[in-house]
Order: sequence, then C-alpha cells, then structure tokens
Amino acid sequence: MIWKLLFGAVLFWGIVASPLAANQAARTITITAQRFYFSPNEITVKKGEEVTLVIESKDVSHGLVIEDLGVRTEVKKGQSSEVKFTPENAGTFEGKCAHFCGKGHGSMTFTVHVTE
Repeated sequence: MIWKLLFGAVLFWGIVASPLAANQAARTITITAQRFYFSPNEITVKKGEEVTLVIESKDVSHGLVIEDLGVRTEVKKGQSSEVKFTPENAGTFEGKCAHFCGKGHGSMTFTVHVTE
C-alpha cells in the first residue's frame, strides 16, 4: 500500500514538476559587441525556449535589434544590457547593430536560428 502511494506521488510530481522546471530556467547567452561585429554573431535556440541575451560593449555604444523576435536594446561602452525573448516560430531571423558605431556599422549583423 505504501509503495503504491509513494509511486503515485513520484509519478504525479514528475508530471507536474517537469513543465515548471522547464519554464523556470531561461537560457542565457552572452554576446560581445565590438566595432564592427558581434561575437558570437550567430546563435541557435529552440522554439518556445526563453532566452536571455546579455550584450556587452567593449569599445563604443552599440545596440541590437531583431525586429521579428521583438528584440531591441542598446548598451554603452564598458557596460552590459539584458534582453529576454521567447521565439514562437522556427526559422532564421536577422538582426543588426541599432546604434551607429562608425563606418563599418552596416556590416555589424547578427543571426538567430530557431529550431523546432
């Protein structure tokens, strides 16, 4: 009898706790912004996964905008900025520096691949 209760409790907790644990832990990815590139400049995440991007600027003010994912942030020299997003669709999404940082600014791009 006690084994049935214990097994039932473990089974119930496993069913209830699994989605909760998955929702609590956001994936954090640190990105360095420096004239005229992001490092890394390409990431892969999963559809429905909460992601926190930590953008650090090494030299001048930079920004990151990924319109289709609702990402928009700016970061000052020597500081960092965080932005969270949860992709709802699979695909490849292009981003760019959102703060003019010099004559190579136009080549400062960022790509997010979202898988199922």
